[in-house]
Amino acid sequence: MKLRDQPPRLFLRFFQWYCAPKLRDYIEGDLMEVYNGRIKESGKRKADIKFIIDVLLLCRPGIIKTSEKNNHVNQLGMFKSYYKIGWRRLIRNKGYSIINIGGLAIGMTVAMFISLWIYDELSFNKYHRNYDDIAQVWRGGTDPVTSDIGGGFALQYPVVPTLKNDYPQFFKHVLISWFPSDYTVSTDDKKFSFKGQFIEGGALEMLSLKMLRGNYKSLNDQRSIVLSKSMAEALFGTEDPMNKNLRIDSRMDVQVSGIYDDIPRNNRFGEVKFFAPWALFAASNQWVKNSEGDWDNSSFNGYAQLQSNVSVDEVNAAIKDLYNKNVPAHFFTTIEKYKPFVQLIPMSTWHLYSEFQNGKPVGGRIMFVWLFGVVGIFVLLLACINFINLSTARSEKLAKEVGIRKAVGSAKAQLISQFLSESFMVVLVSFGFSVLLLTLLQTWFNELSGKDIALPFGHPYFWAIAIPFLAITGFLAGVYPALFLSSFQPVRVLKGVLRLEGFASLPRKVLVVVQFTVSVILIIGTVVVYQQVQFARNRPIGYDRNSLITVELNDPNHKGKEHVLRTELLNTGVVSGTAFSSSPLTAVWNATSGYEWPGKDPEMDTEFVICNVTLDYGKTVGLQFVAGRDFSTDIGSDSTESIIINEAAVKYMGLKNPVGQLLTDVDEFGKPKWSKQIIGVVKDMVMESPFEPARQTIYYFNKNASRLLHIKINPRESPAVALSKIKAVFDKIVPSDLFEYKFVDQEYALKFSQEERVGKLSGVFSILAIFISCLGLFGLSSFVAEQRTKEIGIRKVMGASVSRLWQMLSKDFVVLVIISCFIAVPISYYLMNSWLQKYEYRTEISLWILLLTCIVAIFITLLTVSYQAIKAAMMNPVNSLRSE
Repeated sequence: MKLRDQPPRLFLRFFQWYCAPKLRDYIEGDLMEVYNGRIKESGKRKADIKFIIDVLLLCRPGIIKTSEKNNHVNQLGMFKSYYKIGWRRLIRNKGYSIINIGGLAIGMTVAMFISLWIYDELSFNKYHRNYDDIAQVWRGGTDPVTSDIGGGFALQYPVVPTLKNDYPQFFKHVLISWFPSDYTVSTDDKKFSFKGQFIEGGALEMLSLKMLRGNYKSLNDQRSIVLSKSMAEALFGTEDPMNKNLRIDSRMDVQVSGIYDDIPRNNRFGEVKFFAPWALFAASNQWVKNSEGDWDNSSFNGYAQLQSNVSVDEVNAAIKDLYNKNVPAHFFTTIEKYKPFVQLIPMSTWHLYSEFQNGKPVGGRIMFVWLFGVVGIFVLLLACINFINLSTARSEKLAKEVGIRKAVGSAKAQLISQFLSESFMVVLVSFGFSVLLLTLLQTWFNELSGKDIALPFGHPYFWAIAIPFLAITGFLAGVYPALFLSSFQPVRVLKGVLRLEGFASLPRKVLVVVQFTVSVILIIGTVVVYQQVQFARNRPIGYDRNSLITVELNDPNHKGKEHVLRTELLNTGVVSGTAFSSSPLTAVWNATSGYEWPGKDPEMDTEFVICNVTLDYGKTVGLQFVAGRDFSTDIGSDSTESIIINEAAVKYMGLKNPVGQLLTDVDEFGKPKWSKQIIGVVKDMVMESPFEPARQTIYYFNKNASRLLHIKINPRESPAVALSKIKAVFDKIVPSDLFEYKFVDQEYALKFSQEERVGKLSGVFSILAIFISCLGLFGLSSFVAEQRTKEIGIRKVMGASVSRLWQMLSKDFVVLVIISCFIAVPISYYLMNSWLQKYEYRTEISLWILLLTCIVAIFITLLTVSYQAIKAAMMNPVNSLRSE
């Protein structure tokens, strides 16, 4: 066998020759005693011994023989050496360390924030102990023309008592309630506005509220009220609130009978600050009493708690025919036509599966949970890719070290464990920085995401998740570099024939492509979300929402004072118009069916949004007429015989010349109740989602419409001054009411909150993803420049210009990013186009968005690598060629 084929034996002999003189005075255990500092030794001598022990422990554990007693010291010393060498390597290569630790810290911070956000979403409503048994009643029906199933949570009053009386074997509670609403709650000297809910008494037990005072029977009395802790403190401070008297909307007198701990924000009832008895609501509203036997008025909510041994599917199968068995005979025709039914929707689907298709919950916020989960994984993966790329790029520097260690007998498993230990050390340091970032950015993230997320550092489950998370991250980041570096052949390394270009660099290039593919996809997604929001925001809304406020008049003392209130407001000089209506400008409160008109298809199932308005409504809110005229006091018949419709209604009805046409309202038997003439057509008002088409709407003139007052502030006046004068008028005319107003433009802006929040979060994640990718690119470009230092020096001597050298060093990276763009564009187009399909009113993905994103990615790449490229190109060739 030739001598050059036996480097391991030669190097072992070398170390035996080098180490023997230094070890002759020490035997077995004493050597380790010196190493661990128990036997004092002079500085140089001790340093020599520690170096030898480190090398021997790393290369061949057990080459130093110790007693059984000191075996564990040997192993401990080996691992101690791993981390000591790894730490020294981090300190020595500061740039490499900053890039790796910084990238991993940012990636882990993003991943943990997203994990906390997802946990908050998945734990929505889980505050309730009966979470698995609580459901809401949903009413559905079938369109006779399309056979599509539609419906909603608004129920007829008799549905709830029918469920309670006819199916007692299934339920522990069945409760009727009104929608959560804002109410003015007052004491003798204080008035506040709180969101509350009227519901039957079993709600306290069903929702398993944490009662601080009182008990689950505290709502049994008709004049009782149960307050949240925060509401009680706002009303009474440090006083005992129990048995204190309150008044709701100046017409319902109640007495505090219980206090419950505030419900968390991630809960359907999180904003509800008090619960009051349903019996009180019914007694205070005659229309509610009149609805007790009405199967035609869908205005109520129903909740149920199942018996513990009953499933939702079992109950739904039993109650599906509730309407068939209970409605009056004159509704049979309607039953046959629409096939109405009721079903229970479990609490587990309320939040994440709020969108229905053919009567089944099919989607909603669960899409964002999956989206952000994938984003979090990919951002963390980008940081791990940096570690992998930089570790493999540095392999030439580590190659000789690996070759020597393998030559003296170090096993591949030892090398793998050493490099993995370095990876875990980087991950641990990064985790420390990420915890710091989590703490510093918690408030900002909560504001951005609209959450109230607390950092769970004190909870054992956080660390139970964090430890495997760190282990997986460390393994992902370090396993490939460990396998790659430990695979070097000593013969090739020590002969200097190791070449890491060509195929060996291919995985590194692939990982760079993956990084920028993900980054480009995130950027395109963010731009499309932003464009969709702006597209809907710039949509014509059919009225003027600027300087317009709405006041809800719940206080009964307003009755009969509407004209005085309107006159006094106009006399202030800060108000240019006022009008009343039965529905707000940014929501639909009433819809009805059963209309006929000339040319209508007999099989057509009709439904219209209805809104009662007073005179000057069109002028006050700025309705835009496209045909006909507004209601007028000069024409007496307008109050009884005229209506106005919107463009959506014209299209829905198929009318070519709608003005002058008659619209007839018919009862369930098809008999006419009244006919009114269309006197005007207005542009569609966007009252519901700005991403959906406006619904067909009828505006009735009704001088008694007084639920909501719309006030147009003079645009020449300061809003603050105007509001103070408006408040003074309200305080003068109805002093018992609390002046609460809403700016219509702000209410309209809330309709974009979910999409805007998704866009902002996506934007932040995109920026961080591209930043992490550029960190890795910066590190790689610096190593490439370092590797090619002599080549650059020779080229400069041969006359190459700085721009030519910059082009040479930047070209490979730009090519990789261009490849990423070619991969990312079709993927992002498919994903975002699928997302846009959920909106009927949507933008199109423009070609310029895709091209501009790719150009930006290439530009960012050039900026990132140019510093190192230009620095290397301007280096004096004398310095790089001096050793040649």
